Amino acid sequence: MKFSESLKSNRDFKNVYRQRKSYANRYLVMYVSENGLDKNRLGISVSRKVGNSVVRHRVTRLIRESYRLHEDLFQSGFDIVVVARASAKDAKYAEIEGALLHVSRLHGSLIHQRSGNHAPD
Repeated sequence: MKFSESLKSNRDFKNVYRQRKSYANRYLVMYVSENGLDKNRLGISVSRKVGNSVVRHRVTRLIRESYRLHEDLFQSGFDIVVVARASAKDAKYAEIEGALLHVSRLHGSLIHQRSGNHAPD
């Protein structure tokens, strides 16, 4: 991730949750908070409800890779926590990628609006 860092400390996660700005769809819930920095910080949470260790790590990798490939679309200055829902365990990469972009678009100021053709919601 070129323009972002990982969100790791429990305190940082709690600060993002405390802002209560969340956006959700079938696979993901995204919490967003402004961080006052010139970069984003991404945190991913996948609970045991999603599956065993192998499944949870797979979902985490899919989310991280989806974010990494579309990182240039995201505006800087946000702490982002992505929480995987239980339905994400059976999702393919394209579904996770679409879900991440969808919840990002729901937050109006998080993602750059591109002119021209782009995927519909």
